[in-house]
Amino acid sequence: MKRRWLFISPALILFCATLTAFQPSESNRTLSNTSFTRGEVLSYKVHYGLINAAEATIEVSNELHRVNERPCYRATVTGRTNGSFDLFMRVRDTWRSYIDTASILPQKFFRNIEENHYRKKETVDFDHTRDMVAVETKKKEQDPTKHETFKVPNNVHDIVSGVYYLRTLNYDQRRVGEVIRIQGFFDKDVFAMDVIYKGRETVETKAGVIRTIRLVPKMPANKLFRGENAISVYLSDDRNKIPVLIQAEMFVGSIKIDMYKYQGLKNRLNLVAQN
Repeated sequence: MKRRWLFISPALILFCATLTAFQPSESNRTLSNTSFTRGEVLSYKVHYGLINAAEATIEVSNELHRVNERPCYRATVTGRTNGSFDLFMRVRDTWRSYIDTASILPQKFFRNIEENHYRKKETVDFDHTRDMVAVETKKKEQDPTKHETFKVPNNVHDIVSGVYYLRTLNYDQRRVGEVIRIQGFFDKDVFAMDVIYKGRETVETKAGVIRTIRLVPKMPANKLFRGENAISVYLSDDRNKIPVLIQAEMFVGSIKIDMYKYQGLKNRLNLVAQN
């Protein structure tokens, strides 16, 4: 991570900002999902300071996929640098999760990282019955594939599925300042964090002015983000709960991920009427 701080993948920031609440008492759960469906596509501009550094897309396939004998949404996050920033730090990243339509739990996760000369491919298979994951990684084409298994918490999420599960939560009865305890699995580690509900705000995005729910993850001490409240994520304050704006303060500058286009939403977006 040290040598790749110049561009932070939109998927990684979304993960830090929107991991799902960890509920260890649940097993074989079934969740109601009124927030997203097949065919949803969200497009973002990624700004590094004043520079339009990259673009990102979060999309759900039009088709259901069957993984581990379960019907799944295929959700894909892509991030790519552009313009002059592409000459400085070329990034072509893909993160993909196959998410059980009933439990909103990941059955399989795939990550393909291309950042300058750095390469990494990773596949994670989830066994929620035994609370285990099987990980395959490969950094160069000539390298052998590495196989590992890890014990994980009950109902653990990957970097992408956590975003979608968070959208199923009800924030209407939460108090400002309330903490949501979260856990996920990323880069061969169980990732734990507290997320603070900060209430409702109206924000301006490239897609329009939108009423939102603001969440702030409490960041552990690190050399990347400035302070424990460095990241704010804004979900649309409607039944969709799509991430419309993400802001992150880093030691080397600020990152802003701004939604500019959307399609295939399950519900009407809560835009503020402008005079």
